[in-house]
Formats: sequence, structure tokens, C-alpha cells
Amino acid sequence: MRLSALLLLNCCFFASAAEGPALLIKNGYLLSVQPGVADAPDSDVLIHGDTIVKTGKDLSESGAEVVDARGKYILPGFIDAHSHLWITTLRGQFRNKDGEFSPVSTRSGARMQPQDIYTAIYSGAVEQIAAGITTSGDFFDNVRGPAWGEAGFKALNDAGIRAVMFYGGPDKTTKTAIDLEHLRQLMAQPSARVSLGLAWRLPRDMQDRDNWAMRDREFSFARQNKLPVQVHVSGKPDAMFNALIERHYLAPFVTVVHATDAKPQQLAALEKAGGGLVLTPVSEQRVGYGLTRTDHFHGVDRLGLGLDGNALAGSADMFATLRLAALTQSGASKDEARPDPRRLLAMATLGGAKTLGLDKMTGSIEPGKRADIQIINPQTLNMSGFGGGDPAALIVYSAGPQNVDTVIVDGKVLKRGGKMVTIDDNELIERANASARRLSEQQ
Repeated sequence: MRLSALLLLNCCFFASAAEGPALLIKNGYLLSVQPGVADAPDSDVLIHGDTIVKTGKDLSESGAEVVDARGKYILPGFIDAHSHLWITTLRGQFRNKDGEFSPVSTRSGARMQPQDIYTAIYSGAVEQIAAGITTSGDFFDNVRGPAWGEAGFKALNDAGIRAVMFYGGPDKTTKTAIDLEHLRQLMAQPSARVSLGLAWRLPRDMQDRDNWAMRDREFSFARQNKLPVQVHVSGKPDAMFNALIERHYLAPFVTVVHATDAKPQQLAALEKAGGGLVLTPVSEQRVGYGLTRTDHFHGVDRLGLGLDGNALAGSADMFATLRLAALTQSGASKDEARPDPRRLLAMATLGGAKTLGLDKMTGSIEPGKRADIQIINPQTLNMSGFGGGDPAALIVYSAGPQNVDTVIVDGKVLKRGGKMVTIDDNELIERANASARRLSEQQ
């Protein structure tokens, strides 16, 4: 199925908001994720178009649309720095002994048609937006042909999320080359919010010279075209990380993903090269790769958090990722004081933006950056009983997607008053379920 055949899939789900008046968020608690920048209670945020133009108290703008944030927390949108959104419609199929992740996703991925890809990535991105995630690093490693790649690219654009779509190959064995010519064609398609990168993998057999030659060509393509690269370091993490170092693949445009058991000297090499690192605490435990102790990675500046896919994480819940990261750190160290909730929130926002190379555009709330914002409502039972002080721990340990009242991406209000603005939830859920049923029936 070509892109033209997919144009009808989303007609009833998303319509881009027309350019309208300025947007003014009023009287919220502006929580900073920037080192050395204090929080600002009772603060306003003025947005023109897609850009934050001013923050402060008692701001006004004639004709502005007002969002009342009184009693609520204003934060940058979360950044899921590494995900596999195409597995969204495989939720519930990873059943431990009766359905391990890798073989199930490989079999099901081979059966997915472009319309299944569109539905999975679109519904996954919408779910992320509803949960306060405004940017996704989507590692799309199930591109089985141009129509599949186009479907994923269109789904991200239609959903309204900001994203880097890391374009990968049709299998996880690294036997098949990535379609670099089609990637080049997608790079020429204009998009305000979705850019492209390379979903790169290392050879399973480290002695396979032909496979290394193929990987070299892909890496050179990314370097020449200034594309960001993400690469998994898992399964055989020590050998994989060492291969990146020895073959001089570490660079500022390269982000290593997972690396749960990375050694200090490996992390030092990554930092020296200016590379990034994304940790995925929930999925690491889900697939039995180990415990993610975020304090082991303090020496890495460009450090973000990822879900590794809504279905693998269970849902698009960055709050759960933050909570697990904090609890793992205190439990493993046997030190309740070890976790720093404020630092964890920074990893889930500005840190993720750094790993994606988007920190000049998003990740914090400051004039000149794009308006990618979430507003959290603590007036619920699960966040009640807070008597004041630093709210970072309250958010990390108590908040959930149900507390995300408002989400703004690129200056457009996509969720307000706890409800998605342009999405028919029931119709989208049925479409996702129908695709999932078709994939299940083909087993």
C-alpha cells in the first residue's frame, strides 16, 4: 500500500489546528528542569504560534486564548527518548514463559501490513500525548518496504507528536540492509515536527566481515547526511559497547540505548566522544536484562529515559518509569536518600531532548523554544495530602497519566481538561483492537 492509499486512514482522527490567537497559560507553578533555574510559582507562559515568547507573572495579551493552570504544575512535556511504537498493537502478547518479547515481536512484525503499522504507531503516539509525552524517539525497526516506512512517517505526523523517526531494517537479525534510498526520499518530505534518523544495529556475529561492511555503509550514510543514530547495546552488551569504541563509531550524533551493565571506562569513552545514552528501566526488567541504576551513569551528560515501546513497558507511562528508576536506586543502594527526583525529571525532559539533538528546540520551558508543555493537576486522590515544599518527589512518586490535564505540542492544545481535543477515543481503540485481532488470527 502506497502513501496515497493511507491518506484516508486518519480523516476522522486528527485535524491540524488552524493558526489562531496567542495562547496564555495563567497562574501555574512553573517547575524548572534546568540546573540553577528556580521554580516560579503563580507564573504565566505566553505562546505565539509554536513558540514560547515569555514567562513571568501577570502576563497579558489581548485576544489570547487562556489556559487556567491555577493550582496545577506546568512542566516541559516528557520525552520518550527511545521507543518502538510499531509494537503498540502487540500489547498483552508478551507473556513471559508463553510469549517472550523478541520471538513474538519478530513473528508478528513480519505479518504487519502498512495499515497495521500506521494504526500501531498512530495509536501509540496518541497514547503518549495523552500521558504527557510530547516527543518520541521512535526506533522503527520493522520497515519492510517503502510503504511501511511511509505509513510510520505519516502516522507520527498525523498524531501531532514531535518525533525523530529512526528508520531501520525489516528484521532484527541485521541480515538485511536498511533501504537508504527510501530513507533519502523521506528526508525530502517536509515536516514541522517529525525528523529522521537511523535505527542502526550491530552484527549478531561480530566476526561477520560482510555484515560489518553493510553496517559501515549505513553509518557513513548517516554521517554524510547529518542524521542522528541510535544503536542498541544489549544482549551481549560488553562486546557491543567495545565494538563501538574499537571501531570508532562513538560520536556526538550517536546515542547508545540500554547499556545497563556498561563499565565506567565504556561510559567515559562515550562521554569523551560526546555521544548520548538512553536508559529504559521498565523494559530492562521486563525482558530480564537487569536493573537500571541511574546513579551509575552520572558521568554521562546527554542522558535520557525511554519506554522502549508502550506495549513492552505496559503503557505510555513515563511516571512509572521515573518511579521505578527511583525505587531501584534506593533499593539497590540500600539508601533512601540516594534518588534525586528533580534530576530524574530533568532526565525525562531536557535530558531526553539532548540525546535526540533537540535541546535547542524543546525539553525546557524558556523563551525561544517550541511550546511543548504538559500541565499536571494534583487535585486528585492519588496526589492529595501534599502540604507544600518541593513538588518534584510528589510528581515522581505519586503522579500518573490520569493527572495530565493539558498537553501542548508545537503550540497546539492536544489535550485539555483531561480529554484529548481532536481524537475520538472509542473509534481509535476499536481500530487498534481490530488490527491486533487480525495479527493474532494469522498466527
